[in-house]
Amino acid sequence: MGHEAILPDNRPMIRLIATDLDGTLLQPGGVLSDRTRAALDAVDADVVVVTARPPRFVQDLALTGTAICANGAMVYDLTNREVTHARTLPVDVVRKVSAALAEVIPDVGIAVETGLEVLSEPGFQGFGPKNPHRTLELLEHVFAEADQVVQMLAWAPDAEADHLMEIAREAVGQHVTVTHSGGLGLLEISPPGVSKALTLESLCKARGISKDEVIAFGDMPNDLSVLGWAGTAYAMGNAHPAVKRACVNHAPPNTEDGVAQVIERLFRL
Repeated sequence: MGHEAILPDNRPMIRLIATDLDGTLLQPGGVLSDRTRAALDAVDADVVVVTARPPRFVQDLALTGTAICANGAMVYDLTNREVTHARTLPVDVVRKVSAALAEVIPDVGIAVETGLEVLSEPGFQGFGPKNPHRTLELLEHVFAEADQVVQMLAWAPDAEADHLMEIAREAVGQHVTVTHSGGLGLLEISPPGVSKALTLESLCKARGISKDEVIAFGDMPNDLSVLGWAGTAYAMGNAHPAVKRACVNHAPPNTEDGVAQVIERLFRL
């Protein structure tokens, strides 16, 4: 039987752990450590991954349960390896947002995440490691080939992500949700009203779990919605300054298995 956690001030028992991946649950290089895996396996609580990543990045972590992907636009069943929910951006909105960003961000490159792959124009160079993608000759070809868009990506060379996010929100915030997860000059753009928190809230409601029974971990601005919603929230020791300011509780950094350390303490492992 797993271990249950009761928080010290007599708040409700933790029934769900919501955690970001990169910079939070995973070690550098995308590694899930033995210590963290053991901690997750030992607890008597649902574990939900809440990430900007699409399903193809989470399906090989050997986790079970549910992953909220693409910053809330997709829900993925890790056990059965299937997408159970997806919110998409209409192509006309993608076109409109791309044009608006081009007017306010010099040399911006655009890519779209379909849920299966990334399609980009040549000017988009914001790819991380192990990110399968296809670069097409023209942005118009990207629009034509994308059978669906669950997330847009915008990249500007040498741009500071926080400043870029402010510019983009001013220009297109009425049409889409704009955030970032720390990549240099890289923005993540979701359907309007989509966030990690809203999708997690819907999932919890379906399971009869209140927000006070949720503990959340994160490190970047795209985690702020979840950290603000959950009854208990931890910013990682390596977190973005805005995330640290938003959270009373701070976990050790991901390089020290910070999520596992907190879980071990709260669940008395």
